[in-house]
Formats: sequence, structure tokens, C-alpha cells
Amino acid sequence: MKQAKMGMGTSTFIIRWINFLTMLLAITIIIFGVWMSTHHDNCRRSLTLPVLGLGALIFIISIIGFLGALKNNTILLWIYLIMLCLVLVAILVFTVLAFIITNNGSGHSVAGLRYKEYQLKDYSSWFLNHLNNPENWKRLKSCLVKSEDCNNLSKKYKTLKQFKSAKLTPIEAGCCRPPFECGYPVVNASYYDLSFHPTSSNKDCKLYKNSRAVKCYNCDSCKAGVAQYMKIEWRVVAIFNLILFVVLVRN
Repeated sequence: MKQAKMGMGTSTFIIRWINFLTMLLAITIIIFGVWMSTHHDNCRRSLTLPVLGLGALIFIISIIGFLGALKNNTILLWIYLIMLCLVLVAILVFTVLAFIITNNGSGHSVAGLRYKEYQLKDYSSWFLNHLNNPENWKRLKSCLVKSEDCNNLSKKYKTLKQFKSAKLTPIEAGCCRPPFECGYPVVNASYYDLSFHPTSSNKDCKLYKNSRAVKCYNCDSCKAGVAQYMKIEWRVVAIFNLILFVVLVRN
């Protein structure tokens, strides 16, 4: 009898401390979400609610588990277990879907360049539907224009030699310059000689403009760059969820 009570006491003690540490993790996630909400970048701000929601949910579950173990309350412990199971199922489903969605798509190497170019057709149908939706792309394009990433390239790479040896990000490679096959001569990192008539049939060649508000933001190559960026972010979230799933299961 004493051994049973001792075993139960040890179990509730472990649950209390595990949930206390999980609460600290949840508070960290919430603080990060608040920081994102004060950021002026609309791209990051769009992720605020999911981050805050995840942190709040983990915090609530941890509180319930902590109180249930502290007071040895069977009802609270059952609520804790049910909520934990639901969260585990949700995390598992999201993680599997994230890996499936991000399974396709990769860059294409170009001779003489350190970075890769991306093609929209290589990505999953979910990315295609999301990025080809006019409303979604209007919001994303507005965010890209405000970010000034393209216009800052000439400040980052002051000479043509620096620019040609640069390792551009997927968004910089797809949205800030025309595809390599267009053949436009490079004047500087933010300006191309459009008097050249490209032989390529790629429609992006005609869509590119040197204007800071246009660039290649209407190009499929830009959408592909965004898809690659989203793919990387989704993979990071999926790996984080996988780790979180393991941590919660071990609880």
C-alpha cells in the first residue's frame, strides 16, 4: 500500500515538473508571437495568430496537467489526457501533411551562378492553388514590394562581380531578376538592360520591369521562389512539430 502511494506520489511529482517546463516553453512561444505582432513586416505578422494559438493551447494543457497532479484531481487529469491526445493527433496529422506537401520542388542549377532558379510547376498542387489564387498573391506581392529586398540588392552587391558570385535566396533569385534564359545584360544588381530582345519563350521575360514596384513580382519564377521559401518554413515547422510530438508523448 505504501509502495503504491509512493509510486503515485513520484508519478504526480514528475508530471508537475514536466508540465512546469512545458509552461515555460509555452510562455516563450507566446512572447515570440507578441514580438511578431509588433513587427512591421506583414509577412511575419500573418503568422502571429497561429503562433499565439499554439503557445496558448500548450500553456492551458500544461496548467491543467500541473493542477491535476498537484491536487491529485482525477477529473483534471482526465481532461489533461483527453486534450493531450487531441493535440497529439492534430500535430501528427499536420506533420504528415506538411511532409507530403513539401515533398516536391527543388531548384535548378544554372551554369556560372552560385544560386538556383525555381520553376512553379515543380511544386505540389497545394502550393500551385495557393499562389495562383489572385487574392493570396496580391497580399504576398504587396508584402514583397514593401520588404525592399530587391531594391537593397544594389546596396549589398556594389559591383557586378560581387553580384554574379552572390548566393541569392529563392525569393531574391525569383522575384528580383528575370530568369537567366532571358539573357538581359546586367547593369547592376537591381537594373537590367531591357533593350535586348530575348529569344526565350518564357513569359516571365516580358513581365520583368526595372521598376521597384514591378520587378518580377508578376512572374511564375517569383511564385516559385516564394513556394521554395514556404517549403523550407513548412519543413522547419514539421520537424519542430515532430519533436514536440515526441516530447508530449513522453509526458
